[in-house]
Amino acid sequence: MISRFLSFFSLLAFGAALGFSWAVIGDKLQPVIYMLVGALIAGVAWMLVDAWRGYRVRSWLRHGDLGIVPEMSGWWGVLLERARKLLRERERSIDAGEQRLKDFLSAIQASPNGVVMLDANAQIEWCNQTAALQLGIHPERDVMQRIGNLLRDPVFTAYMAVEQPNEPIVMAGRKDRVERPVRISVQRHRYGEGKQLLLTRDVTMLEQAEAMRRDFVANVSHEIRTPLTVLSGFVETLQTLELNAQEQKRYLSLMAVQADRMQGLVEDLLTLSRLEGSPMPGMRSVLPLAQLLQSCEQEAQGLSRSISNGAEPQVIVFHANPELVGASLFGEVRELQSALSNLVSNAVRYTPAGGHIHVSVDRGMDGSLCIEVRDTGPGIAPEHLPRLTERFYRVDRSRSRESGGTGLGLAIVKHVMQRHGGSLSMSSELGQGSCFRLNFPAARWSLDD
Repeated sequence: MISRFLSFFSLLAFGAALGFSWAVIGDKLQPVIYMLVGALIAGVAWMLVDAWRGYRVRSWLRHGDLGIVPEMSGWWGVLLERARKLLRERERSIDAGEQRLKDFLSAIQASPNGVVMLDANAQIEWCNQTAALQLGIHPERDVMQRIGNLLRDPVFTAYMAVEQPNEPIVMAGRKDRVERPVRISVQRHRYGEGKQLLLTRDVTMLEQAEAMRRDFVANVSHEIRTPLTVLSGFVETLQTLELNAQEQKRYLSLMAVQADRMQGLVEDLLTLSRLEGSPMPGMRSVLPLAQLLQSCEQEAQGLSRSISNGAEPQVIVFHANPELVGASLFGEVRELQSALSNLVSNAVRYTPAGGHIHVSVDRGMDGSLCIEVRDTGPGIAPEHLPRLTERFYRVDRSRSRESGGTGLGLAIVKHVMQRHGGSLSMSSELGQGSCFRLNFPAARWSLDD
């Protein structure tokens, strides 16, 4: 500021000096007047130049580019440089804020949970893609639409009417179907001036797990209560009635059947628990394929004879590709035997007298080993196939209990195959029988040299 005044007064003095020189050279009177006129002209010139420089600075501040700064000296140059630094710092701050906002929105977009922002009128201001997919709204088209006009579920409508909700609600999702339910949890929070935040979460798996837990407890209780009731009845009969030796033998035999049934159920439950909590088996244990097939064939023939009751026997055939002679599986021997044994036992139990059961072993196109169990039983309806590996799931409960199964066999098979890196697949047609396949990856079997 001092230099600005110095330059101004210096210019006035220079103008006055020029006026005085003009008066002396022209031999004119009253040189003071010429000095004032010279100083005035110099002052006006300084002000015009200063005003022009100020106009350039103002124009640059309004429309200029920070990369192109007018070249100026003096006070305006200092002001311009300071303004440029402040504007550049502000621009960097704005860029940093915008980047943080983009990162924040990107993080919300990547979140597995949905986020919907509502204004004071319950209109959608913004939502991420997860919420759009879960609730069936469009993140761009439905902006500023009332959420109540888009989601008409009565549960959601009642929830939005509550002033201060404490607990989240669970409602049907956009892709909810009878055969494949989708459940979405919605939690509402208030913030700002009457605004609201909706947090959504897909709880389908949690709901299914909870339903399976309830079903599991109910099924275990029922499966154990039934033989216990029978045992209690027989014990009471033996205690209260005078029975001869033959009658006692008959009742004890029936009691042994029920005890075996409970023991089988407990063993299967323990097997499932062990499979779920154990690490993946190593490759050191070797089970020859021929030994596995021979063991399961003997078990199948014995089971078939025990349940035939003099009826026409079932035709049970085991066949392996001749190229697989000497093949061996790597893994937990007991688990591998249990997997195939469960499939073969199910085939025997559900195939009527005179039916055919065919167990075949072959090599897959991808180098895998496929063991297939095919029967000519009653078959299974398509809607039951996806749930067959659930614990205690039964297509026909009365027939299943008559056959002596625990309802855990296929669940055990599925877990065994998952632990060995393989898979269980199944196909069936009503009246045409069923087919179950065990597929072992190439790393889980080999041919002996």
